[in-house]
Amino acid sequence: MTPSTHPAGRRWAWLITRLAVVALLAAGGLVTDLGSTARPAFAHAYLLETSPVDGAVLASPPAEVRLRFSEAVSFNERSFQLLDVSAKKLAIGVPGHVDGKANTARVSLPADLAEGTYVLAWRVTSADSHVVSGAFSFSIGHPSATTALVGQDASPALPVVDAVGRGLAFLGVAVALGGALFVVVLWPAGRGDRRGPRLVWSGFAALTTGTVVVLLVQGPYAAGTSLAGVFDPDLLGATVSTRLGHALLARLVIVLALGVIFGIAVRPSPPPDGVEAVGVGAAGGSAVRRVVLPAVAVVGAVGLTLTWALADHAQTGVQTWLAVPATSAHLLAMALWLGGLITLVACVLIPAGRREPTRVISLEPVLPRFSQLAQICFAVIAGTGVYLAWRQVGSWAALGATAFGWLLLGKLAAVLAVVGLAAGARRFVRRRSREPLGLDAAPSAAVRRLRRSVAGEVVLGVAVVSITAVLVNTAPARTSYAPPVHTTVPMPTTEDAVDAAPGLAGASIEVTIEPARAGSNVADIYITGRDGSLIAVPEISGELESPNREVPALPVKVTAAEPGHYVANSMSIPFPGSWMLRLDIRVSDFDETPVRVQFTAR
Repeated sequence: MTPSTHPAGRRWAWLITRLAVVALLAAGGLVTDLGSTARPAFAHAYLLETSPVDGAVLASPPAEVRLRFSEAVSFNERSFQLLDVSAKKLAIGVPGHVDGKANTARVSLPADLAEGTYVLAWRVTSADSHVVSGAFSFSIGHPSATTALVGQDASPALPVVDAVGRGLAFLGVAVALGGALFVVVLWPAGRGDRRGPRLVWSGFAALTTGTVVVLLVQGPYAAGTSLAGVFDPDLLGATVSTRLGHALLARLVIVLALGVIFGIAVRPSPPPDGVEAVGVGAAGGSAVRRVVLPAVAVVGAVGLTLTWALADHAQTGVQTWLAVPATSAHLLAMALWLGGLITLVACVLIPAGRREPTRVISLEPVLPRFSQLAQICFAVIAGTGVYLAWRQVGSWAALGATAFGWLLLGKLAAVLAVVGLAAGARRFVRRRSREPLGLDAAPSAAVRRLRRSVAGEVVLGVAVVSITAVLVNTAPARTSYAPPVHTTVPMPTTEDAVDAAPGLAGASIEVTIEPARAGSNVADIYITGRDGSLIAVPEISGELESPNREVPALPVKVTAAEPGHYVANSMSIPFPGSWMLRLDIRVSDFDETPVRVQFTAR
């Protein structure tokens, strides 16, 4: 017996093939995903406002603190921490939602807080299952120096393990669904070839393992504890009670059901003699295989993709009623295409042994069938992808000015490259199908070119999946894009001001605020005369005013950069929304002119 026909030799060949495929997926997908998720993600819920506001100086201790977010958030008793000037944690009340509002949290504070500065650190889980954190400070009586941390961070290992779980689940669903369809429907010889079912079972194993990892890690990740928190039953119970927990448990049940269906589908059919023995029972069993199992498998596959769509970005933001089914269809089409493509390469286009290294398993009818499936999947991916891209980007300007937009353009380039390679493979199928001897009579050189082309599709497909994994942890352009505020207002002057500074007659004030979003901003202020020249004034002072009368005016320090050009280098905007920058321009020792600039911070 030659090495190529020895069972051990075939097992080693299969093992090497499987490891090569897994290594390719891991290198392209998981590593990229780890790089993107190991750092904090700001792609999800963000803080809109707090009461008291960040940096506020209060005359007396507040009874409670409120935080309003852009979407619904969940939290636990460890989600909020109050730190005094020495970074000591103080006892606070049990956090809860305000009047049933899922996006607003409140926590009561001690009534005997001493004077000084306090930091409230928060860590919550947004509606799309991602953890966000931050901190803000307020002072009682007067500000004081503090050594308190500005935020809470979980163990660095938690986001890495979470990324591994999410990556395994994402890749597993592609191999399980796409591979199962390929083996059961597209490849008649697949049921008798061990490589196909083994690859599909590997996909089910990866999907199950990844789901369990995410379920166990979510609790300590949300609470900001160490990796040992995966063994804390309280944290696991908290996760199970959330939307994400429900989705993950449902996913495990669906995976089990689909696994049973796949096992029945690849099990050899009973011999014809059994029909006479069992009579009607055999006919009923055949009907179950032909009708019931496929119907249940379709429902299960759709339900499986919904466990992602109902616990991620799709169910937050605009048009969730359309985004959820669109995301589910997008994921399902990707899984059927990529999983089928991987199975095609690993089980059909790669030679089975050394005996005939230049030949492959019969390409009829699997290649034409997969080519048709790929066309349908590409159409669904393109249609849903365009809609989802618009939903997450919102404008052409945001596409080129955000990290999300650039990643989306990179994904589009990879998809177009895949389409180009797929078109070449489809031309091969059409051309050879018209030949009298069909695909299996294609020259060895042409088959090798086809093999390289399809392998290139796999590599690019993994690249698309990798970029998608990064996009999940990147702020959507629609919410992260904040165009700079650039406005020009006329300089209001009085006769006394014009007498003191004649150049101010007909002058204007140009104000640019970047990035015009919550947090630290830079405001450039130019005073230009009628002829366009810069006009210097003795002094400019400023304040930020909010339409909310409960928010006190915040001082803005303005310094002179050059004559006629003034800068506020650290203008802090506490939360997104409408604001007014009030500038008091002193034109002489006795005259001062107020200017108000309205703008919106993202």
